[in-house]
Amino acid sequence: MSDATGGKPRAHSGAASKGGAGGIWFLGFVGALSYYLHTHSGTFWLVLLAFTKAVVWPAFVVYHVLTLR
Repeated sequence: MSDATGGKPRAHSGAASKGGAGGIWFLGFVGALSYYLHTHSGTFWLVLLAFTKAVVWPAFVVYHVLTLR
């Protein structure tokens, strides 16, 4: 594609050209949330704990991978 100012190709600078890792992270979050809700269902506080674990599990994975030297 070329723009109207010189016939040069446009540089892709939109969010669509940055990759699709957000969708994979979202699927990981949904999977972790369903797992933790299954194991921690019951009261409001256990559901809140399950949601918190689903949000922070990637940090624990990265920490443990980096300590595997």
